[in-house]
Order: sequence, then structure tokens, then C-alpha cells
Amino acid sequence: MRTKGSAAELERRRRLAIDRLLDGYTQQEVADFLDVNVRTIRKWWQRYQKRGPDGLNAKPHPGRPRKLRRAQEAQILRWLRKNPKSFGFATDLWTAPRLAQVIQRKFGIDFHPHYLNQWLAERKITPQKPQRKARERNDEAIERWQKNDWPRIQNGRAASGPTLSSSMNAA
Repeated sequence: MRTKGSAAELERRRRLAIDRLLDGYTQQEVADFLDVNVRTIRKWWQRYQKRGPDGLNAKPHPGRPRKLRRAQEAQILRWLRKNPKSFGFATDLWTAPRLAQVIQRKFGIDFHPHYLNQWLAERKITPQKPQRKARERNDEAIERWQKNDWPRIQNGRAASGPTLSSSMNAA
């Protein structure tokens, strides 16, 4: 089973193993010290003998290459500070599908909106919903109504007593 750790950490362990072997420790002692199999130490020693210190270098991580360069990612994050209307959308709300459209338009790169949600979350950008507030809303009038009219309505209802629905029969 592969030892866990970053590529840099694993390289550091390989170099430590070789340093200890060069200091006169046996392969078994180094394996016990690093808590690895002695065959692993032999393999590292052989690589060191064949290629020298470069044989211990960390290998690049396998996997799919990045679609976006770092500069493109930074540019996308700057777009999010702008109004979506400046990119031709009808409303002020950024969505993952809209962002995918802009990335496709500007860079010719296709992204699935679900991936973009994950990508944004990794950068601590969370979905935001605009606060829905009517343009005609008058906060002063609402406050005045709550202070003056609402208590009067409440008091009037309490004074008249409970009301019965027409479907209920009085007993």
C-alpha cells in the first residue's frame, strides 16, 4: 500500500532514507525507522544508484490537465464582482449556468454548471439569492401601520369576542 502524504513529503522521506543509508544504517534499520517495507528501501537505493539524487524527485501527479490557467481563473473571479447585465443577461443574478456561458463565450471552454458550483465553493464563493423587496415598498408607511392601525385592529377583534364560522352551529 502506498504511503500517504504529499509528493513533497514522500520525496523528503526518500531523501531521508538515502541519507541514513549513506550514514551507515542498514536497509532494515531505515525501513523500521520510516515504517516502510525493506523492499521499498532497496528500490529507493537502486534508483539513487542509477540516477543519483534526481532519481528521488517527486513525480508529477497523474490526472487530467487543468482546463483553465491560473490567470483565467483569476479573471473569472473578477467577473463575479461585475453585474451580470454587463455580460448581456437580463437580471443581476449570477448563476452557474450563466457563468458557464460566459466561460464558453470568452475562452471556448465547456464546463458543467454542477462542476462550477463545486469550483466556486472551493474558493469560498457561495450561492446568493437576491433579497426580494418590492420597489414600491414604503418602510415608513409600514412602520406607521404597525404602530397605529394594527393594535387598533387587534383590540377591536378582542372586544367583539370570538367569531363563528357559518359552518359551525352554536350550541
